[in-house]
Amino acid sequence: MISKTTIDKVFEQSLVEEVVGDFVQLKKTGSNFKGLSPFSNEKTPSFVVSPVKQIWKDFSSGKGGNAVAFLMEHEHFTYPEAIKYLARKYNIEIEETQLNSIDKEKASERESLYIISEYAKEFFKNTLINSSQGKTVGLTYFKERGFSDETIEKYDLGFSPNDQSYFSNSAIEKGYDKGFLEKSGLTIFQNSKSIDRFRGRIIFPIHSMSGRILGFGGRILNTEIKTAKYLNSPESLIYFKSKILYGIYFAKQEIAKLDNCYIVEGYTDVIQLHQKGIKNVVSSSGTALSLDQVTLIRRLTSNITMLFDGDKAGVNATLRGIDLILSAGLNVSVCSFPEGEDPDSYSQNRSFEEVNDFLIKNSQDFIQFKASILVKESKDNPILKAKTINEIVNSIAIIPDRIKQELYVKHCSSIMDVSEEVLFNSLAQRTKNEIPAISKKRISKVEKTSKLQKINILFELERKIIEILLLYGYKEEQFEELILKNDDDGNVLLEPVLVKSIVYKKIFLDLQQDEIEFTNDSFKILYAKIIEEFQENEKLVLDVFLNSMDEELSNQVTSILMSEDQYQLHDWLSKDILVKAKNKVVGQLVTETILSLRTYLINEKVKELQTETKKSNTDNSEILKEINDYYKLKSLLSKKLNRVI
Repeated sequence: MISKTTIDKVFEQSLVEEVVGDFVQLKKTGSNFKGLSPFSNEKTPSFVVSPVKQIWKDFSSGKGGNAVAFLMEHEHFTYPEAIKYLARKYNIEIEETQLNSIDKEKASERESLYIISEYAKEFFKNTLINSSQGKTVGLTYFKERGFSDETIEKYDLGFSPNDQSYFSNSAIEKGYDKGFLEKSGLTIFQNSKSIDRFRGRIIFPIHSMSGRILGFGGRILNTEIKTAKYLNSPESLIYFKSKILYGIYFAKQEIAKLDNCYIVEGYTDVIQLHQKGIKNVVSSSGTALSLDQVTLIRRLTSNITMLFDGDKAGVNATLRGIDLILSAGLNVSVCSFPEGEDPDSYSQNRSFEEVNDFLIKNSQDFIQFKASILVKESKDNPILKAKTINEIVNSIAIIPDRIKQELYVKHCSSIMDVSEEVLFNSLAQRTKNEIPAISKKRISKVEKTSKLQKINILFELERKIIEILLLYGYKEEQFEELILKNDDDGNVLLEPVLVKSIVYKKIFLDLQQDEIEFTNDSFKILYAKIIEEFQENEKLVLDVFLNSMDEELSNQVTSILMSEDQYQLHDWLSKDILVKAKNKVVGQLVTETILSLRTYLINEKVKELQTETKKSNTDNSEILKEINDYYKLKSLLSKKLNRVI
């Protein structure tokens, strides 16, 4: 594990504007930087980086956070990968915490496998470009497929000579350990003889999400040799076939940006489409699609489009993949190619526009796909048609989202000409729930405008308190405390007294005194975290604080902080919310926000008491007196706020 000292140094030395600037073209605007969102196709810049706060916010997608969060979102690094990336960028030595002997051994073995895989990649690349066998066999094949020099270089394509031990002998001469050569699967040792696993094959290196070489795929070109056409590395400490997708390293940004992932069958399908401009494409590397692979995609998008060959094997593999994707809660579409074509062959002699239009026009949701495939088999046979419908309902039953289930049932009803009621009953038998009853209910708009307004008012006031704490919580400010007193005539007065206090302490004590709790769940969690941070450390280091939260809360914080300049909300005054002008001091902002919240809660309490008097048939004099006292207090608060409420 990376030591806390290293992590602290990374946060101290990394600058969010420099980190983001490596990936996004930023332009200085005032104290901030602006640029086009790297997460969506926008034409007007809505991506903001704040050097002062050391955070970024993408208003087009709602994402935001610190430098580490950006790398995890944009490059899809894990947290340790992001820390190591920043450590390398800022020349910070990475210290590891003490590992036990077993963990040390595994870590050392894993790193050794990475090193030897990197060497193999470079060896195969060099052989392809510089050896006579590589040029005449490997390079000729890639050129015939239409791969450009740039594509060959980008994907690290290579060639392994058709000599029994050419690679292995080279690696051993360079000092690489025989044990790791064997564990990586690059070399097979028999009777003290070394045999190159991928001899006589063109090589497709398999990259991790972060770009490291995990293993290799090799294709034999000599059809006279009786051996498997494709061969993959065996599983090892770094390579698990079912947990990696070929091309994910080159596709991840485009998948996230376009919010869709194309899945194809082979290596050349991926490369050909990518070269054509369809870059959000990956392959399951010739294996059946696994749940781990779907989970990997889910980090980038919730939408998958399966591209398959039109033969029976391709159809069956696609049908199996559909249910797996649905069970993971993702949306799945299918696009089939004309008979005799696959993504590679179809793309070779067509333009980007032609290929892209084909994919868009021929992609259909899984129900349409299943219906079209299964209906062909059932023809006019009612028994086979019933089987087809049951197949579709089985897929719908796998979907974990109830709303999606209901929508797909309606879709299936329309396509297959069968009643919704029958489908819902069939679905209920599979899922053991009351979907038929649920389906008959329609959500009505029960919340009236006044109730929505109430929620919005509380939301904005609570949000403002969180904003104040984040921006000014550590500051010492002067406040006017309002002390309740009675004059000689018995009238209630609010006497102002000037006091000094730390902002977070003032807010905490005021809310505690009035027994006010946040109604918004996210704000409630944030408030508790912020107060705890101040109480423990007397300060709040924003990027470190953001790093301690999950993605949802982190986005909430960056949204609040980056909207600091967006003070004006239409018609706030009519909604009993005081809008703070930017030129007002922090103490006044705190006081007025708390007073606005108190006033709002008084209004709600008065409404509650008035409702109580209407329901009660007994003497309401005590309740009316309480209402009158609240009105007096509200009037005093109104004067303090210098406005009529």
